[in-house]
Amino acid sequence: MSEATWDPPEVPPADDVSTPYWDATREHRLTVQSCGACGHVQHPPRAVCTACSSMEHLSQVDAAGTGAVDTFTTVHRAPRPELDAPYTVARVRLAEGPVVLTRLEPAVPDQRAWTIGDPVAVAWADLPDGRALPYFTPSLGSTSPDTTKEH
Repeated sequence: MSEATWDPPEVPPADDVSTPYWDATREHRLTVQSCGACGHVQHPPRAVCTACSSMEHLSQVDAAGTGAVDTFTTVHRAPRPELDAPYTVARVRLAEGPVVLTRLEPAVPDQRAWTIGDPVAVAWADLPDGRALPYFTPSLGSTSPDTTKEH
């Protein structure tokens, strides 16, 4: 069941590289790609490790689903008529290190505006084909990763 209060956009089909990631979303599991050769963790899935260039040692591993807002913007004027505004787009640094481009919900929190460093947790918007699109909501925990570390 979808928790989203918005309609997710059309999402491109999975390909050879992204299929394991999308398969995990069907179970509402957030995964990141890990390199068995060098230990690097990356997102989104790629055909090559961005740290050591390995192509044979990549696998999807479960992520905690928590992180911190790295930066964000609230869109008040939608670029297309079918999109409802306002909505907030953010970079979230996952507890595992990689940064994901995502949506924050609620778009404008009731009590205050979003701030950089806010702890967030993954939530899911179900897609018609059975996959799910991750987005992030405020988290009460303080599992914020070190936002100064680059990956």
